[in-house]
Amino acid sequence: RVEADEVTYNLHIILRFELENALINNKLKVEDLQSAWRAKMKKYLGVEPKTDSEGVLQDVHWSWGSFGYFPTYALGNLYAAQFTNKMRQDLDVDQLVSRGELGTMLAWLREKIHQHGGLYWPSELVQRVTREKLNPKYFLSYIREKYGKIYKLR
Repeated sequence: RVEADEVTYNLHIILRFELENALINNKLKVEDLQSAWRAKMKKYLGVEPKTDSEGVLQDVHWSWGSFGYFPTYALGNLYAAQFTNKMRQDLDVDQLVSRGELGTMLAWLREKIHQHGGLYWPSELVQRVTREKLNPKYFLSYIREKYGKIYKLR
């Protein structure tokens, strides 16, 4: 997970959610978690962890009793892509970055998002800022664009 890119990180989130769901709903025994983790890593990512510290024990979430929140990381990725798309409509982000004028983008974030973060549920905030419901097309477009260039997939 900690070495994942923006695409494979979300696959890790799906893997963890499926295993948590199976554990909580008594469809997977704790003693079978290690092998289930390895199987899903192989299926989703083509990787077989050599050790449990690279696999099922790679982070502290479960040992702390933190279950059920991991999908919020994927939701955060979706929200960020949609907010970034809107920011790019409002501002010339590439030009601002090239000139080192990050304050303009920070001001946009403060006005559109930060000051409202505690007032609205995420679904309402994204609607207010972008004028549409949460839509995965922005994240998919972002990763296709970025990784299409990197891996020459076009």
